[in-house]
Amino acid sequence: MIHVALYQPSIPPNTGNIGRQCVGMNMTLHLIGPLTIDLSAQAVKRAGLDYWPHLALQKHETPESFLQWLGDRLPWLITKHGTVRYDRPAYRDGDVLIFGNEIAGLPADWLQRWPQRTVFIPMLGPVRSYNLANSAAVIMAQACLASGMYDAGQA
Repeated sequence: MIHVALYQPSIPPNTGNIGRQCVGMNMTLHLIGPLTIDLSAQAVKRAGLDYWPHLALQKHETPESFLQWLGDRLPWLITKHGTVRYDRPAYRDGDVLIFGNEIAGLPADWLQRWPQRTVFIPMLGPVRSYNLANSAAVIMAQACLASGMYDAGQA
């Protein structure tokens, strides 16, 4: 199973959409706090996620508690400042994909900690960034296919 981690997400609809993608792709969603978004049933339903009860969800109260859970794993950090194009990593079952906050991104010390594991999606037009949920969908689909989690015979 691939793990998707959101670093202090701030837009509930993005979290809801990524959670839905996790359910559909059988991935675990990790929310790294402190969280400022409302995860109540009403807020989650507003975010379009009536699948929330099916979501494998882990909440980490602080970045330190997430890093403790991460242990010796080498995560993939998704950032527009990445060094590896999103379709190049040899994603594997058990990988951890970390996405930054919609406004501030990922902490600089995290990017410096794993510089060879920073992944980007090319931006060819005049945009500052992509929507977090859209970016997550692209990376998650690629990781699912590359890891062999999806068997083409399932279609």
